[in-house]
Amino acid sequence: MTLITRRSLLIAGTAATAGALLVPAGSATAAPTATGKQITVGSGETYELSATTRVSRLTIAEGGRITAPDGYSLSLTVDGVETGQLLTETGGTATLIQAGTYRGDVVLTVATANEVTYETLTFPFRQALYVGADGVDRDRSVLAAVLGGRLTDTLARNVSVTSTGECFDGVFVQDATYTLERPTISLTGNGRCDFAGYGAAVVGDGSATKLVVDGARISNKGVVRTGVISNDGANVVVKNSTVRCRNGVLPSDYQATVETPYMESVPWMLGLDGNVRATNLIGKNSRATYLNSTVFSETWGALSVEGGSGLKLTAVNSHVGNTGAYGYGTYAIGDATVRVLGSRFDVGSYATIIAGPAAVVHYGDSTKDAVAALSTELELGLTAAELAAIPARSTVVNSGHFGYMFFGAGQLTLDGGTVVNSERATFLNKGQQTTISVDGSQGARLNPRDGIILQMIELDDPGPVNVNGKMMNVGVYTEPTTDPAKDSTFDTTAVHTTDGAATFTSIAVRGDFYNGMRTGKNMVLTFEDSTVEGVISATKAKHRVATIDSSTYYELGIVTNTVQAAVNNGAIVRLNSGSTWTVTGTSHLTSLTLAADAAVTAPRGRTVKLTVDGTETALAAGQSYTGDLVLTVA
Repeated sequence: MTLITRRSLLIAGTAATAGALLVPAGSATAAPTATGKQITVGSGETYELSATTRVSRLTIAEGGRITAPDGYSLSLTVDGVETGQLLTETGGTATLIQAGTYRGDVVLTVATANEVTYETLTFPFRQALYVGADGVDRDRSVLAAVLGGRLTDTLARNVSVTSTGECFDGVFVQDATYTLERPTISLTGNGRCDFAGYGAAVVGDGSATKLVVDGARISNKGVVRTGVISNDGANVVVKNSTVRCRNGVLPSDYQATVETPYMESVPWMLGLDGNVRATNLIGKNSRATYLNSTVFSETWGALSVEGGSGLKLTAVNSHVGNTGAYGYGTYAIGDATVRVLGSRFDVGSYATIIAGPAAVVHYGDSTKDAVAALSTELELGLTAAELAAIPARSTVVNSGHFGYMFFGAGQLTLDGGTVVNSERATFLNKGQQTTISVDGSQGARLNPRDGIILQMIELDDPGPVNVNGKMMNVGVYTEPTTDPAKDSTFDTTAVHTTDGAATFTSIAVRGDFYNGMRTGKNMVLTFEDSTVEGVISATKAKHRVATIDSSTYYELGIVTNTVQAAVNNGAIVRLNSGSTWTVTGTSHLTSLTLAADAAVTAPRGRTVKLTVDGTETALAAGQSYTGDLVLTVA
């Protein structure tokens, strides 16, 4: 095992000046000076540094530049803290050490370039610690920014990395097996792109990467200054750690966009604000697992999944959420698999945004068998002692707005003792195909404070607008003012594969179910050995305001309901064996099926009446009814 010290990279004594390129052509100013232990760069001067250099003072006048040769990067540390480097332009990728005087243990590290291409842009990464297949790469690392602890080719223990500049990464592991034990990483100042990890605390990259982060304390503040990123097939395991990320200040000329190479803030059309995610999972077949850890973003998102395919995100016995009023716990896009076991979510807006089209999400208990199976499947490398020490817990969600939001198609399962407490609807379906399954046999409960279990509405995302060839977040949602036109080709009494479906098993559900779709999509509800008390109906859904733009993003998804006969929004209810529906108010259905031992009742002291196409009809077990069904309570 090779022990590495940061001093091995540094040049002691006076500044190294070999290879310095001085005055630009046509300049009449004096050349930069490097005397004793000082470097001074005057206005209009360029100083190209060819080797890592340590001095006691660096002075750069306004208009002066200090750079590294092509194929290399230059980083400044003062007393072990990376500092002074800022992006040269909004939306750009290059950074430059800013004018000023820097005193102390000043180290200018010239490192081999680590250029990472994401879509149309190439980002010139700089990182305190670069680990490749052969271990720590001294040529690509800025070891002057790695303080304390022990550093080897397979392990970093008790090291700390601090940055106050922009776009500086803490640890970048590329196609290697590596362990970070008890690192402390604090990055303050903006990053640039969390789809590439430019400016993140920890990045695991490449299909040959197995990165274990144990006992970490990561605290970032800045635009897209992400805590942990798993990319391009990496397997990142974070355990016993804390990751907290706070928003930064966007550049004054930044224009919000959905073009991912340039995105630095959340698309407001999700009903969110903010400019930093705590984590991101990207690429193909990447994995990220958070075990016994705390992960919080201020807003936007805590555990994010973005693009790619075959992605697996897992949280076990962890505390996840947002410190601000808006944000999500997890995000599921594409065919991502998201699993939350035995965890507590304290989120601003949603436990999970499901963006499909084939996402699979599961919230449940961290039973011994479940965790052991995940350890094998995800190659977590947990020892028998670690597995034995993991307590079995149930998941609890506390949301300041909705429980789960479907922005795309997906599958959601809630089981075990999972409890979902939300201020608004447990499930918000924005016109998507869904397969929701809630199994209450082990105590799962749904507690929406506004009394709505499931709300279906049209997608109220106005989408981006093409502005001078770029997709910008300047759209406006406008509430329809006319009634929907009947689609004669759509059957509101039939079940379609594209419908919004939900199944409730062995659970007592108290709350309402509303289908406020305007276009053809039915709400299909199946109850197995369950009781449901509330209104189930087709409705006219209406936002509280007539228009919604970036200044009123928080109005998205919030509607009032007026029950009415279905137009293109059927409400199909199937009461299977052992199920009872207690109708609490007028409900408009298009199909109702009762098993032989199922029942439809009214609250105590009241009666329920059914009409089918305007004709009063007796409700009887074992029967099916289709058409314009109206259930009223008297």
